[in-house]
Amino acid sequence: MQYTVAFLGLGVMGYPMAGRLASRGFNTRVWNRTSAKSEAWQVEYGGENAGACANLVEAVAQADLVCTCLGNDEDVRSVVLEPDGALAHMRVGALLVDHTTTTALLAREIHTTANTRGIGFVDAPVSGGQSGAEQGQLTIMLGGSPVDYDKAGPVLQSYAKRLTHIGEVGSGQLAKMVNQICIAGVLQGLSEGLVFAKASGLDGEKLLAAIGEGAAQSWQMNNRGATMLNDEFDFGFAVKWMIKDLNYCLQQADECNLNLPVTAMVLQQYHELAANNGGRLDTSSLIRSVAEIAQHKKRG
Repeated sequence: MQYTVAFLGLGVMGYPMAGRLASRGFNTRVWNRTSAKSEAWQVEYGGENAGACANLVEAVAQADLVCTCLGNDEDVRSVVLEPDGALAHMRVGALLVDHTTTTALLAREIHTTANTRGIGFVDAPVSGGQSGAEQGQLTIMLGGSPVDYDKAGPVLQSYAKRLTHIGEVGSGQLAKMVNQICIAGVLQGLSEGLVFAKASGLDGEKLLAAIGEGAAQSWQMNNRGATMLNDEFDFGFAVKWMIKDLNYCLQQADECNLNLPVTAMVLQQYHELAANNGGRLDTSSLIRSVAEIAQHKKRG
């Protein structure tokens, strides 16, 4: 079956994800709240079977799948659940796939509303960053029914290296929270290690080569270690979005009556970075905060 896909949200992730759909031959219709993004996408990827739509209704009305990739819960509510949002204009039997990182509570709310309209839904947050989206190497964690997962699979494979059906609706978002908790911890440890190495007079390039294939190895080390040492952070996943994600993680932890001390500490450091004009820097800029804390200890 040749799906017609609507893609709503053309940010740093959505733009290349929608582009890969068009490049794979899917009938692709895009819409973005800022029309300039849609117009740029049209120039880059548009053609006989791919194009930008003037409004949301035009994008979703005839779509078999509608994919959203937005900013936060409030954005998704506005685009999907409002009286003139996507669900109000999608056809019966269509499937909504939300790639936004949201709360599990919102995912369940969308599912309930979609179900009353005869529309399927899967929450499908992604991991892999902008480069993963551009190269079709994203990891996608999905929550929803097996039927809806199977329906979404052929489309999502356009930009994914791995699709995993985690469980019922909301499970994808919970899995993404685990992903972000783990990244926060890894970046904290990596930052402390690199600050220690620099203070100890080690050659950073040799150090990363030595430990990058051992037990300390991580994606963050291999892809961000060198740039962290060079104080380069103008790429990747922004601090402001990690703040949003970690807030969701801690909200969920509270519901589970859990204390996540490292996650809470990293979140506070990101808040401090954002307060000092670092909100748009890559999350690996955590090393700046770690270095500052370490210098306080040294001065003390």
